[in-house]
Amino acid sequence: MRTFLVTLFSVLVLANLLYFAWAQGVFVGLGMTPDSLNEREPQRLTHQIRPEALRVISNPAPVPAAPGPTASAPAPAASAPVQPARP
Repeated sequence: MRTFLVTLFSVLVLANLLYFAWAQGVFVGLGMTPDSLNEREPQRLTHQIRPEALRVISNPAPVPAAPGPTASAPAPAASAPVQPARP
């Protein structure tokens, strides 16, 4: 059982390493190119719609949290009293 788990673990690690290498474009020379490799910058810049409309603003002061219910407010009452269950 132990050799099976070691073999399975080794195969999964190898598969992950091969996938990582493929995703990084290591196998481009072999004709195996992931689609995401072709969509990297600067080609994606040409697909932007109205990039001049983007405005970066900074917020130096943190925005205070919205006021929530306070402890002094009474809890809403139930519409009908709860009857205890009979044994």
